[in-house]
Amino acid sequence: MRLLVVSMLLAAIAAVAVVALTTGSPRVTYKDVGFAVGENGRAGVDFEVTKDARDTAQCAVQALSENFAVVGWSVVTIGPTGPEDGPDGGRTTAHRTDLRTDSPAVSGGVESCWILEEAPQQA
Repeated sequence: MRLLVVSMLLAAIAAVAVVALTTGSPRVTYKDVGFAVGENGRAGVDFEVTKDARDTAQCAVQALSENFAVVGWSVVTIGPTGPEDGPDGGRTTAHRTDLRTDSPAVSGGVESCWILEEAPQQA
């Protein structure tokens, strides 16, 4: 009985370790910095992205109306960066994107970001 309890405990610890190692910190994070309403159906969104400098990321950026409807949207690609591109060796970079809006926008920001995975090499 005691051996069974110890075995189950070790299996539970191993399962927690696997989950912890595979679900660690995200490979890309973002932070909304600012929003500006432009003229003629335009809006600007300022944001920062933190990722491995070698990675290419894409971020979905949106502008919202006063009732939180999406009135402008774009996907922005952020390629690899160099040490001169950001304060932490190019990991965090600042970006601004201008969006065309269908109706007046009152806020905006990044909806999500993800890392583009490289396509497998063909032999």
